[in-house]
Amino acid sequence: MTFLSLGFFTGFSLILAIGAQNIFVIEQGLKRQFIFIVCLICALSDLILIFIGIFLFEYFKHYFTNIVELILNILLLIFLIYFIIDKLKFKYQETTLNIEKNKSPLKIVILKTLSFTYLNPHVYSDTVFFLGNFSKNFHITHKYLFGLGASLSSFIFFFSLGYLSKLLSKQLNNQKTWRAINAFIILFMGSLALYILIEIVIDLTSMY
Repeated sequence: MTFLSLGFFTGFSLILAIGAQNIFVIEQGLKRQFIFIVCLICALSDLILIFIGIFLFEYFKHYFTNIVELILNILLLIFLIYFIIDKLKFKYQETTLNIEKNKSPLKIVILKTLSFTYLNPHVYSDTVFFLGNFSKNFHITHKYLFGLGASLSSFIFFFSLGYLSKLLSKQLNNQKTWRAINAFIILFMGSLALYILIEIVIDLTSMY
């Protein structure tokens, strides 16, 4: 798997869920109100946060000792285990969408989009911490490809969500769809957890 595709599928696995931000994007798509601006803000925000995470871990990696590397990998593994358990515990609930036709001013829509994006703590754990931490030992060129792949998944996801909202709103309110989505995510993230576990074993053996 190339670093571009690894970034793409990792980013897609993290973002593919029904949360407040994604519901808001679908609602704007159904209302056909400022879809491009909303999708662009969401996707660009992910790109910025992803590369902030990559650059932060690239800068601080020069200060990482073996113990720090081990701790960061353990935190990554805990994050992945929690993420997988959360997907396993997922209970299907039909999503209620607000599609009233009252048109909000562009300024209000932008403020709502920024709020749904930057006031969500998961956006920082997923982009800055997880993607930055996961790619910390990649070669710098591979980091850029990984970040580009993850960012590309956000652009495709949000613009698809906005412009195909009528179709996707029906599919996302389907229990079988979510079972299939979660099965893919669990398998993919499980493979990443195994990779991190191997890294932890290597870290431990190198310390003794």
